Amino acid sequence: MENDHIEQGTLEDLPQMTDLLVDLFTQEADFTPDRVKQMRGLRLILEQPSRGRIFVLRHNGHIVGMINLLFTISTAEGGFVILLEDVIVKRDCRGMGFGGTLLRHAVEYARKKDFLRITLLTDRINAHGTRFFKAHGFSESAMIPMRLVLSTAAAKSE
Repeated sequence: MENDHIEQGTLEDLPQMTDLLVDLFTQEADFTPDRVKQMRGLRLILEQPSRGRIFVLRHNGHIVGMINLLFTISTAEGGFVILLEDVIVKRDCRGMGFGGTLLRHAVEYARKKDFLRITLLTDRINAHGTRFFKAHGFSESAMIPMRLVLSTAAAKSE
């Protein structure tokens, strides 16, 4: 891994990061890939660093993975916390330790910046993902994730 390094993603990295998200969302039951939406979401984070950080892992100069951290405040914790929104490694680079490297970087970043907690969602059917996060110190919560999707298209039609 001597030719590997992690750095903040940039606007120039948008096409490669979008490709990674499209791949991720083809694997998740709750989401449908949409390049325009994924690029817009990434751009919103990159253009306002107070919203979060996107870190990319470069191997031999090419992006092989990314991790997306969103910042928010927890009233339960009384301070700043992170929502780990996305972590993805290119299909042909999986099993090489890149995901763990990205996750360890994110945890170290959170510690250095005095964040109080990192929360993430993983698919119930993704046993590999659950094992991966547990192996890195995450534990299951008693909380049940719920969502209300607010579609701008639905709002316009009413």
